Order: sequence, then C-alpha cells, then structure tokens
Amino acid sequence: MKDIVVIGAGQAGASLCAKLRQIGYGEKLSLFGEEVFPPYQRPPLSKKYLLGEIDVERLYIRPKKFYSEQGIDLNLNSPISKIDIRKKVIYSKGNSTSFDQLIFTTGSTPRKLPNSLSQNLKNIFYVRSILDVNYMASHLVEGKKVLIIGGGYIGLEAASVCRKLGVNVKIIEMDKRILNRVSSSETANYFRELHQNNGVEILERVTLDALIGETHVEKAILSDGTQMNIDLVIAGIGVLPNDNLASESGLDIENGIKTNSLGQTSNESIWAAGDCSSFPWRGKRIRLESVQNAIDQSEIVAENILGEKKSYIPSPWFWSDQYDVKLQIAGLNTGYDQIAVRKGDRDNSVSHWYYKSGKLISVDAMNDPRSYMIGKRIIESGNTVSPIDIENPEYDLKKLIKK
Repeated sequence: MKDIVVIGAGQAGASLCAKLRQIGYGEKLSLFGEEVFPPYQRPPLSKKYLLGEIDVERLYIRPKKFYSEQGIDLNLNSPISKIDIRKKVIYSKGNSTSFDQLIFTTGSTPRKLPNSLSQNLKNIFYVRSILDVNYMASHLVEGKKVLIIGGGYIGLEAASVCRKLGVNVKIIEMDKRILNRVSSSETANYFRELHQNNGVEILERVTLDALIGETHVEKAILSDGTQMNIDLVIAGIGVLPNDNLASESGLDIENGIKTNSLGQTSNESIWAAGDCSSFPWRGKRIRLESVQNAIDQSEIVAENILGEKKSYIPSPWFWSDQYDVKLQIAGLNTGYDQIAVRKGDRDNSVSHWYYKSGKLISVDAMNDPRSYMIGKRIIESGNTVSPIDIENPEYDLKKLIKK
C-alpha cells in the first residue's frame, strides 16, 4: 500500500497520522488542513485560551516539527476543492495529489444564524477556530454586554469566561430548559443555579426575533418582547458535520459521512473518523463530537487501513469547565428513564447517575472525580449498580471497584 491522504488537520487527523507511523506504515502520508495552524486542541479555545491563560503553541497537539520528523507531509492553508474518486486524486490550490487510501477527518462547523437575523452585522461570534477566538477576545472588555444564543455546553462555557472577564451576560435558550438535549433536569438545574449565582441572566423558551444595528450589533429583540442593548453576540446553537466534500464525491451521507463499524465509507478505499463520521452503535447510527471519539476512532481506522478488522466500539467521555466546577461525563444518557443523585464529599460536588431499564448507562459528575471514574468503569464493564445504593450516602463506592 502507498499514498495515504488524510483530509482534515484536527485532532482526528493528527491522531490517525501518528498512529499509522507508530504501527509501521512507512510509505507516503499526506495531511491536508484548511487552517494556517498545525493540528490543535479545540476544547481549550472557549476556556483557558479565551481567558489568555495559555498561548497558542500550547494548543498544538504535537510540535510542528513532529510532522516533518515523522515524514508526514503537512499541508496547511490547503482546502480541498475537488476529489476524483475514480482517478483517486484530490485537488488543492490547483495541485493534485494521488491516493491509494483516503480518510476524511474533516470535523464539524458551527451552525450559523440565518441571514435574516444576522444581516451581515459585525460582532457576531462563533467558537470553533483560533482565529474565531482571537477576534472575539479583543471584544470581551469589562462592562460590555453580550447576548449568548444557546444554552448548551458551548454557550455556558462562553458565559463563564465572559463573567470572569467582567462582561455582562444574558443567555437565551429556545428549548424548555438549558442543556435539554444533552442532560437531565437535575444537571441543568445545577448549572442554571451556578450561572445565576455568578450574575448570568438565563431566559428559557425564548428565541431571537431580530438583531439591529448600522454596521455592528447594537440591539436584540427577543420573542418575549424584550429589547436589549448589546455589544456582541456569541452563538452556540450546535454544529454540523463537514460532509459536503464527501457528499459531492458521491459518498453516502447520513448525519455525517456514513461508515461501517470499521470506519469504511460506501467506497472501500475511503474512510472517515471523528466529528464528521456517523457509525453503527447498538443497533442505531450515531455521531459523536468529542476528543475521545476523535482519537479512539481514528486510531482504529488507522489499524483497519493496514489490514485489521476491528469494529469501533466507543467508550464515550466528555468534560466541561465552568467557573470552579469541572463536569465529567461518562457514557451516553440517550433514552434514560431514571436518575439517581449522589452527594459528593465536598461542597458543590454531586453526581447524577442515569439508568435505562434498570441498567446504568451514564454519569454526570460535578467536582466529583471519584464518582466519575467508578461510574465509567462500571459502564465500560457492562455491569450496573442499584440506584438505591447510589443514593445511600452510607454505601461505599469502593466496593464497586473491588467487585
């Protein structure tokens, strides 16, 4: 095998290339990215990087010299304009590169506000890239007023950073509550109280009707009739998989680039991993947006490209940092029908244990790393623990580790 090409220089792309070299692939390996920066971590963008606590080099997944040392042809600022699957050639900036195997690790992109609302006004921000955050940071000045659209984790993380910088924050969420699609009401209540205690105003079941201004946003009109003067908008209304290029190339698409359990697309020479891919899991098809998925799936795909036949079975975990709270999530809570609440050993620490038909499927742990680790191990082992035991403060969680 020769000429492996990877499109998408993010966490998944970097992990896949590193894994290929680690397991002995010694032929030509090319990595293409649209940005001018080498592959970097995105989660710190809305946290430590936006706060100015780390510099840009600390975001890099690997030092830039790693790619040349490993013989990885890193092509930055090189968007792909076309793929000819029949000829096995990609085109970027007028140049062509042939491939034997092609992998999409193109990630995802933020949903944008409709033009009818944004009206091309300035000071509307999205959190996805280094350049996004650089531009936003220059506007987050003490005393400014920001409207955050979307009460998911991106919006809440942005709110916590804004408050630390002395910016006045209002969050609007169109759903019945914040975090409605991703967490229980117990977890949502915890974070609503946390943000309100830090001076954030949260409006639920409220949408944006209009943004008004000459060149920059100056005022927002909400569906409940509220009119508010604002200096900027941060939109955190979800992401979309970057699957346009794959779709234009004739590959099957289903909420992302459709793959089998090995990571193979509808073309046996083309693969996908990370945010952009949808794959089979427990009788359905899912797409995960997490560091864990980007790394683990891409490494499985690397092995399968070289002849292994390993199905990707994720062990999902996520995290979010807000103020002095670290949320750690193990598993997926889809379809849960019961919640068990366990108080932690410290103030403001608690864990919420999700059950489906009596089986533990997920844990949200707020400032409670021990509950997170124990819950994660139980879920990954396929075992469970009684919700009655979880809610009993006298029950020793260490018993579960011994079992």
